[in-house]
Amino acid sequence: MLLKVLIAEDEEIIRKGLEFAINWLDYGCIIAGVAKDGEAGLEMIREQKPDIVLTDIRMPKMSGLEMIEKAQMEEKFYSIILTSYSEFNLAKQALKVGASDYLLKPVDEEELEAAIEKIKGKIESGRRMEKLQELSDKRALPGDGEWKIFTSAKNSMDPYVKGTYEIIKLHYTEKLSINSVAEELGISASFLSRRLKNSLNATFVDILNQYRIKKSLHLLNKGTMRVYEISDQLGFSEYKYFCSVFKKYTGISPTDFIKNGGNAVVQEK
Repeated sequence: MLLKVLIAEDEEIIRKGLEFAINWLDYGCIIAGVAKDGEAGLEMIREQKPDIVLTDIRMPKMSGLEMIEKAQMEEKFYSIILTSYSEFNLAKQALKVGASDYLLKPVDEEELEAAIEKIKGKIESGRRMEKLQELSDKRALPGDGEWKIFTSAKNSMDPYVKGTYEIIKLHYTEKLSINSVAEELGISASFLSRRLKNSLNATFVDILNQYRIKKSLHLLNKGTMRVYEISDQLGFSEYKYFCSVFKKYTGISPTDFIKNGGNAVVQEK
């Protein structure tokens, strides 16, 4: 899928150079629009809904920073700021308002490509997570309620259910059981089990596993750990059990998640 790029630059020679001298298709992008001032750029962002906005800081009618701030209230996109040596402070300010990167003029193509590749990685990662989240949110757990059990526990008015969630949140990487949690809450395991069942139609293991699997999605997506290392870090007793639980709640295995675009390193334990 090609990403849409919008260019906002008041200097004609730079604007035309960016538009025509760069083979955007090589970067997996197309030009969605070109503006010579901030006001025109803002209108184009509203109309074209680009994935990436490449903009100068200083422009007539409206600065690049103001354009980005206003546009981000209405649209979702990534931005790259074009700056000169004398505008470094403004470039740093741009990063604070959400710009992804800044490049010195004249633009170096290798630096531009690196900036775009970084944004593409963020976009692809976000889309993978959205797809998996959508799948997860729609997936019912057989006989045990919905995927959002741990969220319901977090928002529960029952102090014991809420307390269970808080303990899990703090100690999910450790060996946890309903007995140890009940002891910390000052109640019996059977009493806690009934409160969880009445409030959430779920078991302690459901809440614990859902929280762990939510954490695993982020770790898998970061791509810095092997699957079995994630399993160990999250407190699962066995790698195969982690894979089974992951598939139960998401509909796919961790390995399939990676093959379909995840970043974790595939290596069996």
